[in-house]
Amino acid sequence: MKGNSITKKILYGLLLVGIIYIAASSPYFALKLPKAIARELKWRKYLKAKNSQYNNAFYYLKRKGYLNIERKRGQIYISLTEEGKKRARKYQIDNLKIEKPKKWDGFWRIVIFDISILTNVKRAALREILKELGFYKLQQSVWICPYNCEKEIELLREFFGLSKKELRLIVGKVEEDEFLKKYFNLNLTKNLGGGKVK
Repeated sequence: MKGNSITKKILYGLLLVGIIYIAASSPYFALKLPKAIARELKWRKYLKAKNSQYNNAFYYLKRKGYLNIERKRGQIYISLTEEGKKRARKYQIDNLKIEKPKKWDGFWRIVIFDISILTNVKRAALREILKELGFYKLQQSVWICPYNCEKEIELLREFFGLSKKELRLIVGKVEEDEFLKKYFNLNLTKNLGGGKVK
């Protein structure tokens, strides 16, 4: 599947809302499904009479089996299939980014995962993602960064099918962390207005 921004937008939208209910007013209503979704999600620019890119993206997702469309009692229900949810989460993972605040709060975010419950492929993928997010490998299966990443870690749990016991996020202090501050280029005088993190 190509990384088309419109297909991503449709997947993201349906992943966010879960399911869309639309009144089926005529036998030809299925032809208007793309616009109906755009209307429900308030995507005004896709409501134009001719928007072939948007329509093509919708029907591409439908052909690939990423959309579940059912008609019951005068209503059309549109949602993502399990494969569609997996694809949407994959796109989310590919676009993950941890925001760096202007001021560091002095707390470290430590991620620990239980490698015994992961396959080699998943374990390698998780390590690569943490590296790309800017984490530092502190020990085997222990990664650390100075910035808030709660939402990103929760998304990784969902993507890899892990519980909070299997992928833990700990927020706290680290002893003898000068080498970490240097690694992350944490200029404490600049970031904290002249104060120091003890």
